[in-house]
Amino acid sequence: MSRPDFVHLHNHTEYSLLDGACRIRDIVNKAAEMEMPAVAITDHGNMHGVIDFYKAAHSVGVKPIIGMEAYVAPGDRTEKRTHGIKDACFHLVLLAKDEVGYRNLIKLATAAHLDGFYYKPRIDKEILSQYRPGLIALSGCLKGEIPYLILKGETDRARDVLRFYRDLFGDDFYIELHDHGIEEQQAVNPILMEMSRKFDVPLVATNDCHYIAREDAEAHDVLLCIQTGNSVSDTRRMKFATDQFYFKSPQEMADTFPEAPQALSNTIEIAEKCNLHLDFDQRHYPTFRADHDGSLKDYLADLCKEGLPRRYSEITPEIRQRLDYEIGVIDSKGLTSYILIVWDFVHYAREKGIPVGPGRGSAVGSLTCYLLRISDIDPVKYGLPFERFINPERPSFPDIDIDICYNRRSEVIDYVVRKYGESKVAQIITFGTLGAKMAVRDVGRALGYAYGAVDRIARLIPTGPNVALREALESEPELKRLYDRDDMVQRIFRIAFQLEGLARNASTHAAGVVISSDELANLVPLCRGSNNETITQYSMKPITEIGLLKMDFLGLRTLTVIDEAVKMVRQRHGVQLDMSKLPLDDRKTFRLLHKAETSGVFQLESPGMRDLAQK
Repeated sequence: MSRPDFVHLHNHTEYSLLDGACRIRDIVNKAAEMEMPAVAITDHGNMHGVIDFYKAAHSVGVKPIIGMEAYVAPGDRTEKRTHGIKDACFHLVLLAKDEVGYRNLIKLATAAHLDGFYYKPRIDKEILSQYRPGLIALSGCLKGEIPYLILKGETDRARDVLRFYRDLFGDDFYIELHDHGIEEQQAVNPILMEMSRKFDVPLVATNDCHYIAREDAEAHDVLLCIQTGNSVSDTRRMKFATDQFYFKSPQEMADTFPEAPQALSNTIEIAEKCNLHLDFDQRHYPTFRADHDGSLKDYLADLCKEGLPRRYSEITPEIRQRLDYEIGVIDSKGLTSYILIVWDFVHYAREKGIPVGPGRGSAVGSLTCYLLRISDIDPVKYGLPFERFINPERPSFPDIDIDICYNRRSEVIDYVVRKYGESKVAQIITFGTLGAKMAVRDVGRALGYAYGAVDRIARLIPTGPNVALREALESEPELKRLYDRDDMVQRIFRIAFQLEGLARNASTHAAGVVISSDELANLVPLCRGSNNETITQYSMKPITEIGLLKMDFLGLRTLTVIDEAVKMVRQRHGVQLDMSKLPLDDRKTFRLLHKAETSGVFQLESPGMRDLAQK
């Protein structure tokens, strides 16, 4: 008997935050293992994971289908009314057929967050009609509008909704069938199948996957408790009714829908319709606008030549030769605008008296950056190589980390927004993950164990950014002893192993700002940060991969403290300190370093750095 052809088209990765437990790498590997030709990503109301998913799927020879399970408002997306609907929305799965569909999906995901957020990020039928080209729609789970109306006994209204989507999407609208052994699904499915025949709308079978394997259901249940703040013993909490929301094999799906084989084959039809190709070689960098008659290269050279006498009492042939070399490399690599953009906002900050860091990272190896005062460290004096910053032989884009006074960072960002346009500048999202300690604490609380008992276990896990639970078990004898003897510890760890590292929450990156040549909403989905600021739905790495310019504006409290100290010294002692001209051979400073008295000193505060300073 031949294996049935089937593709999973409704899947929630970890970016359906604290609801999906499918790691992207696991889901594409599972699809490849099951010899599926394609697999989809359809996270709740967002596109956070689509670039990582696209690349991961291609790496294992599986076609990626980019989608989203959209939240559709029952009325106008901008009105704050529930219309008696839980979360004021219905579910609808949208899949991108091509680049047009992908761009429209971005538009919809952005509008949902910026215009339609009420309980959930929502679109409505009006904006869906506007951005329908290139998209396939599946009618959704029991929270879809059609199943919802059927369960309410409003079959005529359900038919009206079906007609709307059929007329809007044509052959690209499918009635979605689910069967997880839930009573309501058993009631709805026969009516959906009848509607399919009557209105000539094809069926499609999906499984609304929230975890990879059936045995992951317990860990997923705990994840839901972490999301809602409940305990697994709470009978009134949000809970999935069965353990069937996993990444089933094609044969399991065929066994689930023996009466509708066409619903399985239609998944292949949909996969064949979806042929999105993303071009990662495009660049969307802004062009610096200068009040200058010549080229940007000439403008950069002139700025650097103005800086030469400010930096050097003697301008040697070696310095001039190095400057010409650097500007030639910068221009040949297409980085002139980039350097000028950084110079411009650093120059603005200095003009406004906003403290800016003296420079760190590879940019301190650039004479160009030194002459522009992007950095205050002389690369000639200290023998720092320019090639670590920009290597003529490598295509990689350089990073310039700019440290800005924490209290006034927003002023610099506001300047960049004014200069390049509000629609072309945004901050960048970042995701907190379930680290080792947090995973143990959250799992223990969700399982209902006493705080003191769970805290005793968590305290035995070493503190640090890259601590893993399995490594902690191997390195901490007391933790291993507890694990070997205590059933409670084993249960917590068994589930924590599965959840460790999953995305837990979204926030605004402390430094990342993106600047584009085009309106960002044409290139990347956007959402809101906790302070209502506009942020990208893609994190740092995907932002650079799709060809956008990422800048690091790190708000640094240390600079604020130094600035306040300089002002106090001037006020109390009449002495004006120049922090760019501090002696680097001060014996008292080195005695402090040797004693590891470095609390409050940027990047020298950690135990490892203090230990190194002493040695």
